[in-house]
Amino acid sequence: GDPVAVVSRRGRAVAPARITPGIRPDTVFMPFHWPGEGRANTLTNPALDPTSRMPEFKVCAVRVEAVKAVDAR
Repeated sequence: GDPVAVVSRRGRAVAPARITPGIRPDTVFMPFHWPGEGRANTLTNPALDPTSRMPEFKVCAVRVEAVKAVDAR
């Protein structure tokens, strides 16, 4: 539940972390249906599939960084 930054060459998204054995250790999953600071599509490649013209929103190299929680005083 701690906040992490997921960073790619194209952007940065901050979201709460959840570690699970349900996916491979070298894989990061982020839902891409949410707006705002945690928006996963800011990280992804804007390239289009040459046939369908669909954006390449589901594959991207990233690194995960710890983020300090904002003091809510």
